[in-house]
Amino acid sequence: MALLEPASENEENKQLVEGYAAVFNQRTLIWESEWSGWKYMEVIDRNAFDGADMSDTVFKYNHGDIAMVLARASNNTLIMNTDDKGLRISADIIDTNNGTDVYKLIKRGDLNKMSFAFTVKNERSESDRENKIYTRTITAFDKIYDVAVVDFPAYDGTSIQARSKEYFVNLEKDLQEEKRRKKLYLMTYL
Repeated sequence: MALLEPASENEENKQLVEGYAAVFNQRTLIWESEWSGWKYMEVIDRNAFDGADMSDTVFKYNHGDIAMVLARASNNTLIMNTDDKGLRISADIIDTNNGTDVYKLIKRGDLNKMSFAFTVKNERSESDRENKIYTRTITAFDKIYDVAVVDFPAYDGTSIQARSKEYFVNLEKDLQEEKRRKKLYLMTYL
């Protein structure tokens, strides 16, 4: 999985966050009808993001159209990958007043969940009439418009947390040390 590059010692302290904007195979309640009693559930298939257009996805707060863009995929301040859990994001939030406010709320834990805006390419559905449950499984997304840190997520399994510059510097040091050990091992046994 690609992570944001660690900040060099000469760069200002970056506002780095990472988390999951979507989770796989977790059934979530999207809506429940008070009138009919039907529950409308949604599930994201493990391969739903394969081939989705994420080339210009933006990172926002609460999906708001008036919210400032905090990071963007097209300039590599937002990195997105899938793993066994879901759609993992890493973002370098811009250090504007809005960006810093959002970063501080994430760092303190006031904002700790995510969401995403999308269009669907393919889906399948099941209706359990006895229990009044309709389940839509998204099998392929067409486009991902944004990933957002949110007050109230649709999928409770999402998450976001702040990462300090030191986290990424230490990660880079660990990777360099692992490389050095492998090189010594090869030199010893060749």
